[in-house]
Amino acid sequence: MFSKVLIANRGEIAGRIGRTLRRMGIASVAVYSDADRFTRPVLDADEAVRVGPAPAAESYLNVDAIIAACLKTGARAVHPGYGFLSENRGFAEKLAEHGIAFIGPRPEHLDVFGLKHMAREIARLSRVPLLPGSGLLETVEEALAEAEAVGYPLMLKSTAGGGGIGMQLCYDADTLRERFATVQRTARASFGDARVYLERFVVQARHIEVQIFGNGKGGVVALGERDCSIQRRHQKVLEEAPCPVMTKRLREKMGKAAVRAATVVGYSNVGTVEFLLADDGQFYFIEMNTRIQVEHGVTEMVTSTDLVKESIRIAAAEPMGMKQRQIEIEGAAIECRIYAEDPDSHLPAPGVVSNHHAPGGLGVRVETALYDGYRVPVHYDPLIAKLIAHADTRALAIVRSKAALREYVIDGIRTNIPLHLKILDDADFKRGEFATDFLKRYEHAPAAPKASEAIERVTAKAS
Repeated sequence: MFSKVLIANRGEIAGRIGRTLRRMGIASVAVYSDADRFTRPVLDADEAVRVGPAPAAESYLNVDAIIAACLKTGARAVHPGYGFLSENRGFAEKLAEHGIAFIGPRPEHLDVFGLKHMAREIARLSRVPLLPGSGLLETVEEALAEAEAVGYPLMLKSTAGGGGIGMQLCYDADTLRERFATVQRTARASFGDARVYLERFVVQARHIEVQIFGNGKGGVVALGERDCSIQRRHQKVLEEAPCPVMTKRLREKMGKAAVRAATVVGYSNVGTVEFLLADDGQFYFIEMNTRIQVEHGVTEMVTSTDLVKESIRIAAAEPMGMKQRQIEIEGAAIECRIYAEDPDSHLPAPGVVSNHHAPGGLGVRVETALYDGYRVPVHYDPLIAKLIAHADTRALAIVRSKAALREYVIDGIRTNIPLHLKILDDADFKRGEFATDFLKRYEHAPAAPKASEAIERVTAKAS
């Protein structure tokens, strides 16, 4: 087992990894940009090393600076978290050149699953259901010709990257013609790869992902599914485990499909296979993420498994600590992603936190790097906390989530907590009747009146 691990990330996921390292008795090294010098994960780590100024390209994406931090501190392994360098093959290979372990899949797995068109081919070879789609496209004329075979509506996708970037829904040839160059430009700017392809779009589908682990020797297990359908502009907002409409038979079929896709390449370490689930019960492969997911906590809660710990153990060449027959789903868990954003416009809302009080109690877990006086920077993703509630039933998990959200105090900045309360109070959500278009119902809803305005109206009416 490693004696010291460097965390090549920031914010709540850096704190999450650090917590597991402390529980495993492993020394931790934090890296930080100038904007994050006094954040909680940096202060809690055993050692901390500056890797550059605030912009991510000059700090958290600075491969040479991170490797230099490993060499300076004697860290023999790096946990990349999610985002930044977590799926960067070049980074993993450069670490290996210095004898430093990458806590994640092998470089070749980062490569083949990092490009969606290659992942689709692996799924096809593994007999995993696929949506009709095209190969890589270079011109809009090629796209228009392929679209006739694929069928509208369809999704125009960048093969590289993730996080909902480089995707556009096209209902007809006119929108495809209009958006083709835009997606190419976005993909080139975001990922350095302008290649795109087409995939049939399923109306009223759920976004379901299956958590898997592989030992690199042909052994792969599935740890159940997560429902990630509550999303805005392809960005997840709320996730839960298990999926409220999942049956035992469908879970087995979907889990076996995910395992096949990973087994065919001898997959090693943590991964997530993502599917679309149509309302007729048929599911289709979307892509595979070769890293820990933001929403991994809900799977941990319903399986009582520390996924970060298992990832570290596998990277250290220890035997996988779980077998498929041992994995059981207990209860239900919901994760609310708390963003520093205006709840009405959804625009980022950075600033200084003047008062931070995290909720607690049975079945409530908060992952955050916030504290009183913390300045939410403008340079990074606005995700500032994850609130996870676990209970024996989904109905009780909803009740606990609402109670915890109302207890959560984050003064000084605006957050999307009001949106989460709307979702959890929604009758369709409570019944489990929703798809990926669920949040559209709130896009143009009038903003809730401020308390002071409501009081003024009541007193005026009384007088």
